Amino acid sequence: MEFSPEMKHRLKRVEGQVRGVHKMMEEEKECKDIISQLSAVRGAVDRTIAFIVSQNLEQCVQEQTAKGEDTSKMVQEAVELLVKSR
Repeated sequence: MEFSPEMKHRLKRVEGQVRGVHKMMEEEKECKDIISQLSAVRGAVDRTIAFIVSQNLEQCVQEQTAKGEDTSKMVQEAVELLVKSR
């Protein structure tokens, strides 16, 4: 699979968020503020995972459908990946 610029950009944003959390720790910010930001990071990672899985699934389903092949197993694997990532 080819990873699009949008996928890479999402991950760079997450990287920036993690650096921000680290800076907050260095500055000894309040625990609740750090936890809040870590929750935001987790949400961003979850959305990135879902985006990558959905883009990959769309591409694979199109390829399988063009070949006249069944896509149900592929869809099930994508769902399992999403569930496992939580």
